[in-house]
Amino acid sequence: MAGTNRRAQPAPPRRSSRSSRARQPEPKAKRRFFDYPRSGYTGLHRWMPSWRFMLGSFLTGVFLVAGALVAAYAKVQPPNPSDDIFAQTTTVYYADTVNADGSVTPGEVMGTFADQKREIVDFATLPKYVGDAVVASEDRTFYTNSGVDLKGIARAFVNNVSGGATQGASTLTQQYVERYYVNKTTSDYLGKFNEALLAVKISRQESKEEILGRYLNTIYFGRDSYGIQAAAQSYFNVNAADLTISQAALLSGVIPSPNNWDPAVSPDKAEQKWNRVLDNMVEDGWITADERAAQTFPETVVYTRSETYRGPAGYLLEMVRDEIIANVPSITDESLDRGGYKIVTTIQKPVQDQAVAAVNSLWDGTLADGAVPSDRMKVAIASVDPADGGIVALYGGKDYLEDSINRATYDAVQAGSTFKPFALVAALESGIPLTKTYNGASPQTFGDWSPGNFDGEQFGDIDLIKATAQSVNTVYAQLNIEVGPDKTVAVARDAGVTTEVEANAANVLGTATVHPIDMAGAYATFAAQGWQADPFIVRTITNPDDSLAYQGGDERSQVIPSDVMADATYAMTQVVQEGSGKTWVKPLGKSIAGKTGTSTGNKSAWFVGYTPTIATAVAFSQVGEDGKSQDTITPFGNKANGKKITEITGATWPSALWAAYMGPVLDMPQFAKDDEFPPRANVGPSPSASPTVTETPTEAPPTETAAPAQVTVPSGLNDKLEADATSALLQNGLVPAVTSEYSDSVTKGRVIRTDPGGGTTLDTGSTVALVISLGPKPVETPAPTVAPTPTPTPSQTAQGGQGGQGG
Repeated sequence: MAGTNRRAQPAPPRRSSRSSRARQPEPKAKRRFFDYPRSGYTGLHRWMPSWRFMLGSFLTGVFLVAGALVAAYAKVQPPNPSDDIFAQTTTVYYADTVNADGSVTPGEVMGTFADQKREIVDFATLPKYVGDAVVASEDRTFYTNSGVDLKGIARAFVNNVSGGATQGASTLTQQYVERYYVNKTTSDYLGKFNEALLAVKISRQESKEEILGRYLNTIYFGRDSYGIQAAAQSYFNVNAADLTISQAALLSGVIPSPNNWDPAVSPDKAEQKWNRVLDNMVEDGWITADERAAQTFPETVVYTRSETYRGPAGYLLEMVRDEIIANVPSITDESLDRGGYKIVTTIQKPVQDQAVAAVNSLWDGTLADGAVPSDRMKVAIASVDPADGGIVALYGGKDYLEDSINRATYDAVQAGSTFKPFALVAALESGIPLTKTYNGASPQTFGDWSPGNFDGEQFGDIDLIKATAQSVNTVYAQLNIEVGPDKTVAVARDAGVTTEVEANAANVLGTATVHPIDMAGAYATFAAQGWQADPFIVRTITNPDDSLAYQGGDERSQVIPSDVMADATYAMTQVVQEGSGKTWVKPLGKSIAGKTGTSTGNKSAWFVGYTPTIATAVAFSQVGEDGKSQDTITPFGNKANGKKITEITGATWPSALWAAYMGPVLDMPQFAKDDEFPPRANVGPSPSASPTVTETPTEAPPTETAAPAQVTVPSGLNDKLEADATSALLQNGLVPAVTSEYSDSVTKGRVIRTDPGGGTTLDTGSTVALVISLGPKPVETPAPTVAPTPTPTPSQTAQGGQGGQGG
């Protein structure tokens, strides 16, 4: 059809054939950075990494781990060694003994001060097999490994993760690092990793000998013992340098579990470990098969866990500690426990043993023919060497852990008549001779003071020798007034008394409280013919390197002229020959000077005696029900004539104990020599033809005052102060016996009652009980501890003034 306007349609495209489609390329897909799951794969292959990826990852991990190890190794640095591994036991010894041939026997061990019981020894001084046994037991590859055992670590790891019993793989070096540097046990894997790195680094910085030596001085062996030396002592009582192969094998075997494998705990297990160590030593070539066959299982000593301050020796150890801290600024409490010092004391063990044995014979009734003292009675003994003040022996109590009050050094009791020699020395220094006579009547009055003699005994005009031998109170009262009480105090102070003593007329009768150690020291001054030295207990302190750290003892000084002392000593020998020391002390047959002493109310009883080579004080006292106050000592036992002892005076059991103790001691060679005193010097003017009249600041004493046959117990003593009641009884010729008890109605320190009561007629010299109030009883009674008795107040000494009974 012509003339149409329809646009012609394009022809449709022709369909491509199959072959042309195959030849046409696919469009290219964009590559992913991390092709996972893998493209172009289907099924399981799509999810499996390629070998190239696996190798690359492994190598990357290796490099990262290696880098981390290198960084960690570079970063880890050995810390400073633990302070504890340098802590060593300080050992306290008894005095060395000088033998007859001049050789010296070291003193036995008295005790130790320690945080950890340890004594460091030089590895070179040990037998080689000691170290070999430890290597055979703890780390057989020690000499070849680099500080760690990789095979052992892998084996332990596999075992632990598989549920087996937990194993460790620590080498000896790792154990050393743990104890010497880290000082704590590490169980987590990170801690073990750090220890392993340290072990590797340490093994490159220190020799195997250094590591093994320090390990041996550090490791715990049981029995509270750290290090090979302490272990050798605890198990075998030998030094580490003297250990046998068998002993070394036993100690090495118990290291992994010392408290469980100790032969005293598990002998079978200990022997099993011992055999294993010896077998390993043979296999590793440390000993021969013949040497192995010759070994027998070693015997160990019985181990007693240390209680440093248990028993009488505890008082000595505490004295040692106190003296060192007070006198050696370079040694502190802490360093004393950790410094490894060797301390030699002045205490001679044979003498100390005699002191303890003598007191034990008192406690068990042997001394008093079956009679025993009250369990509240306290005993103190102190013996001092006059040559230099060294404390030869001291008994401060039964057991320091039960009663920490040292009765010889801390406790203080009235001196009684043991104080009279100070007035005698003061008189001789003033030119008053032994031959001067005084009126010995009893009682006598000096102003408001009326002292009497023991048991009201009467004497005529007697010289100072007899007055000393018989301990005549009224004569010594006159002498003290004549010389001046301040002069008596000065002599006591110069001789060695450290407690406060009032300068009043009554001080001569021992109204002041004193320490037994002071009286022993003062009488040692007498024994040294006037040369005074302060008592001390520490002879030497030696550092671990054997250098001298301290030497005890001050220089002596002469405080009393020797001729004065010769005369005073002569008068005091008559106490033993003719006076109150005659019964017990004279039979020893030695040159002994001394003095008994008994305080008012028998609250203390003494014998202090000396020879030229030793001075010894024995003091008794008794604590009250409250453990603090002081009561009259409860009488016990019989006199030599079989009569019952009604009051404990210095002439009774104190003198008997002194003799029982000193008898064997004075036969020891060091005390038997030079046992004669210098001859009497006769100082002062010649005696006058007639007795000298003693001038007193008050009325002259009567020439003779007969004591009445019977007296009446004063009435109205209830609620009086103890001192007032005591004085009233004494002035009536009666002997007060003080006891104490709690009271809700009577003020503390005042009289609850007397027994017998006021108005009762008694024979002169009879005993009257004074019951003194302790105040209300506490709701909760604390554990008994005893404080020293305070020095009497001025009112007590002024009103009482009866400190010495002369017994």
